[in-house]
Amino acid sequence: MPWMYAIVGLLVGAIVGVIISRLTTPEYKKQKSVKKELEVAKYALEQQRQELADHFAQTAELLETLGKDYSKLYQHMAKTSADLLPNLPDQDNPFDKKAITSESEAASEAQSEGMAEQPKDYANGATGLFSGEKKEILTATDAVTAKAS
Repeated sequence: MPWMYAIVGLLVGAIVGVIISRLTTPEYKKQKSVKKELEVAKYALEQQRQELADHFAQTAELLETLGKDYSKLYQHMAKTSADLLPNLPDQDNPFDKKAITSESEAASEAQSEGMAEQPKDYANGATGLFSGEKKEILTATDAVTAKAS
């Protein structure tokens, strides 16, 4: 029975010793402060991400509004240019949709024609081994005299 008291006392003493050593060591305090700094940094990062997402959402809304306003302005200019300059030919009217679409179609066709042909990344005619030209074969003595001259 006394050995039971000794084992229980040893266990209680070990547990109390571990608790006291954890509370008094500077590494434990440093670990707690680093953990707190990490939580603060994570919170700040999450807050910044949320602000960035809000910024992009607001920017998207503003761009959509800008696009609608630009369309309204363009329609107004096209209407008033036709009303104010009735004798202006269609090709000279910068707000004529027919002229603008035909110009853009012509530009896209010209660009697609240029893209239809693949680029040539080879030399004209045969070169190298299959060129058909006879190569001069030098012997060792001819090579020495050729380098010397």
